Amino acid sequence: MKVTVDVDCSPAEARAFLGLPDVTPIHDKYIKTMLEGFEGVANVEQMETLFKSFSPMGDAGVRLFQQMMNIGLSGMSGTEKK
Repeated sequence: MKVTVDVDCSPAEARAFLGLPDVTPIHDKYIKTMLEGFEGVANVEQMETLFKSFSPMGDAGVRLFQQMMNIGLSGMSGTEKK
């Protein structure tokens, strides 16, 4: 027997129902810090340095993201990039 239950709720309600913490204040502070860091960025190198410092895994996270983007773009064009 298979039973399906659909629950119509907001993400905040789902987190509360499952007992997960509300990380909204942490998220808001993270975004505010990022936006303040971008003020006065004059070139691409400075922006890349900021992204690396803000990313959860640092430099490795940025490289992983770049690899995923390259894979996605090569899949769209039908070519494989190495």
